[in-house]
Amino acid sequence: MKRTNIYLAEGQAAALDRAAQAAGVSRAELIRELIDRAIGGHPGADLAADLAAIDGSFGILAGEDAFTRGRDERMDYLDRLAGA
Repeated sequence: MKRTNIYLAEGQAAALDRAAQAAGVSRAELIRELIDRAIGGHPGADLAADLAAIDGSFGILAGEDAFTRGRDERMDYLDRLAGA
């Protein structure tokens, strides 16, 4: 591991400390995790969380008419295209 120093605004440092405390990790560990996420240091690091979120979303709209749509300009336009 290589040591480095960075300058943070007071608000950034405070927010970082709050986030680290909430996550139960050190400030340094949180910075490393955030850098990895930002630059893709661990390509599969969030894969499990992403897959869990996708899996959890299946069926969430079952029985809902979430995608009903009335007549609008887009539908009129598409009808004109289809008739052309």
